[in-house]
Parts: sequence; C-alpha cells; structure tokens
Amino acid sequence: MTTDNQRNRRTHKLNLEPENPQRLASLCGHLNGHIQQIEERLNIKIQNRGSVFTLYGDPVTVASATQILESLYLLTDSNKILSPDQIHLTIQEHLNNASSDQALEDQPHQHQQDVQLIRTPKCSIKPRSHHQNEYVRAIMRNDINFGIGPAGTGKTYLAVACAVEALVNDRVSRILLVRPAVEAGEKLGFLPGDLAQKVDPYLRPLYDALYEMLGFERVAKLMERKIIEIAPLAYMRGRTLNDSFIILDESQNTTASQMKMFLTRIGFGSTAVITGDVTQIDLPKGERSGLVHVNSILVDIKGICFSYFTAKDVVRHPIVQRVVEAYEEHDKNNISTLKQNEKTSENSDQERVNERDS
Repeated sequence: MTTDNQRNRRTHKLNLEPENPQRLASLCGHLNGHIQQIEERLNIKIQNRGSVFTLYGDPVTVASATQILESLYLLTDSNKILSPDQIHLTIQEHLNNASSDQALEDQPHQHQQDVQLIRTPKCSIKPRSHHQNEYVRAIMRNDINFGIGPAGTGKTYLAVACAVEALVNDRVSRILLVRPAVEAGEKLGFLPGDLAQKVDPYLRPLYDALYEMLGFERVAKLMERKIIEIAPLAYMRGRTLNDSFIILDESQNTTASQMKMFLTRIGFGSTAVITGDVTQIDLPKGERSGLVHVNSILVDIKGICFSYFTAKDVVRHPIVQRVVEAYEEHDKNNISTLKQNEKTSENSDQERVNERDS
C-alpha cells in the first residue's frame, strides 16, 4: 500500500561536471560528513557514485538540495577545502533566500541579485539572508541604524564590515566602537587597568572582526593613531563626533538617558549603528532598556532605520538557531500565559464587584 507521504517523494539524479576527484572529495567531506550534514538538515536521502548524485525526498527539498550541491561544487573550483561551517552557511543562505522569494516577488525592485557586497582589504563579505541584506542597505542609506535581534545574526559583524569599508574608501575619518559598561561594578572591579581597559575584554568580538578584515598589524597602527577607537559609553559624554562611523554594541544594556546621550553625540558626516538583543538585558531590575525605549519613539524619524532579525538569520552552528527558536517560543508562551492570567484576574475582580452590587 502506498502512503501519501511516499507519493509526495521523488528521485532526482544530479551529475556534477566537470568530474574531478579532489573537488568531489571536498564536497562530500571526510566519510561523507558533508553529505550527511545536508541530509540531516533537509530531511533528505543522498547517494552518490562518482559525480552522479541521487537525491530522494520531498520534491521541494530535492530541488533545494540540488541547488545547494551545485553551489558547493562551484566553491571547490578554486581548490577550496569545504568545512562544516561553510556547508551550514550555504544551506542557511539558500533557505533564507528561498523563504523570502514571495516578498521579493511582491517588490520587484528588490531583486535577489541586488546583494550589498561589502569589500574590505582582507575579504569581501556578502549578507547571507534577506534581513541581513536589507540591514546593510539601510546602513548605506541612513545616518542612524538600529540592528535588533538574537545573537549570531551578524548584526555587529556586518556593522564592523560597513565601518571598515567606509574608512578605507575615505567616507569617514575614524571608527569608534562603543559598549555600555554594565559590569562596571563588582565584575569589572577585579580586572586590572582603567575603565577603558576593563571594558576591552568585552569587545573581543569587535577586535576579531577588525583583524579578519584589516589584519592585526594594520588594526594596531590605526588604533595607535586613534583612527580606530575603543571606548566605554561613559566616555562619550560631552563629545561631538564628526566624519565618524560609530558602533554601539550590546545597546540593550543602555539606560534611556544613556541612549539619548549617545544619539546626540553624532555630528556631521557620521554614521551610527546601534546593535542589541532585547531578550538579553542585564540592567538592574526596574531599569528600562534604552533600546526598548528608543524603539517606541524614533521609529518614524527620517534618516533613522530599524532592522529586525529572527532565528532564521542565525549564521552560527545550527544548534544556536534551535536554541534561539526554543527561547523565542518560550517567551511567546510566557506572554500568552501572562495575558491569560491578567484576563482571569480581571474577570474575578468583575465577579466580586457584581456580587457586592447584588
């Protein structure tokens, strides 16, 4: 007896040319590890003999897997050894692009080929999802940009890439990387040095991105000349920053007054990018996040753009995406439960009032 699930499955043969044993080995990975990675992610079966791959599964998934295999095989053309990370990112990029196809059809001028490639001295960075591409596009066009979403969505990395590109093309004269020093109490108190040095370890992801795009020696020289500056948010008070690219990272940990202070530091010819995750606020209880506050009052201001990311934009290990999705689902359930409890409480209060009146 044939089930509906079996009827909805198809077999497709793919011949990757030109046949090259080394490229095929790179594509398949050690003990076919890369093929297994694609199978598990897409819930599909893949078998191969030489350059001929047989794919078995849902028709839509088979079509996706075919395009992914072709894209990965093209990457091996330059003797590139594929890694599990590259496999994951290629799958993620394809799935994100596929999920945004309908939106792109509704807006023909925003075609998928209009990818905002960012060129830096050491590498070129291409956004890997529709949201990332729109985020980079917004940074290019607006003076103040907010990137809001979960960890691993590339908010800070892409902001640093845009800053480096602007610097090397002489669109700005310096880069400032800023972070609120929430841990300036007990945690930072035990670290050596002044406040700037104490905040330094918490900016390590920004340093890593700079090293990747500019190289260690060039970053060191630019920092020595104060062309790249690392500063705690507290050090921004009283300054006016002209011709600068300013990145405020972890902005969910700013207070409303700190956020206002930061935004009013921006001078002529400057671009500011503010990144944060409103689900990871470390402020003292009762203190409202400046990122949450500003989202409610600046959303319709010309020259200011808000970009939002979801778990689908996560470009780290697949488990990170699943963790983020689980937390998002948990938060939704908590909000739903809270609203239900409030409604029940209101009904109970009304019943007591009615009983009293009767």
